[in-house]
Amino acid sequence: MAKTILAIDDSTSIRQMVAFTLKSAGYTVIEAADGQEGLVKATANASAINLILTDQNMPVMDGLTLIKTLRGMPQFATVPILMLTTESSDAMKSQGRSSGATGWLVKPFDPHKLLEVVKKVIG
Repeated sequence: MAKTILAIDDSTSIRQMVAFTLKSAGYTVIEAADGQEGLVKATANASAINLILTDQNMPVMDGLTLIKTLRGMPQFATVPILMLTTESSDAMKSQGRSSGATGWLVKPFDPHKLLEVVKKVIG
């Protein structure tokens, strides 16, 4: 059975590239356009989601707030959450770690690197 990844990014083109890359590798992808929509889709599909990929800078709810909210829910306590963002400062990465992010990828992303990290995290 294919593993399911929730991809959250307010950029349609980034979401499409991420989804295309992951689907091409055999993953099932659920897409959301901001943190609030991501939270709704995450809770609606909680038992199916194996990994969450989220941007940081989004309208309605940013990535760090989303991660903190998800980590507060028992069903997402151990689900890997990767940040895929333009933010690359050590301070922001530190905030990500303290919020519960599993890892950090910087945009623009290399599709091969994305798949390498995803495979390492969820197989």
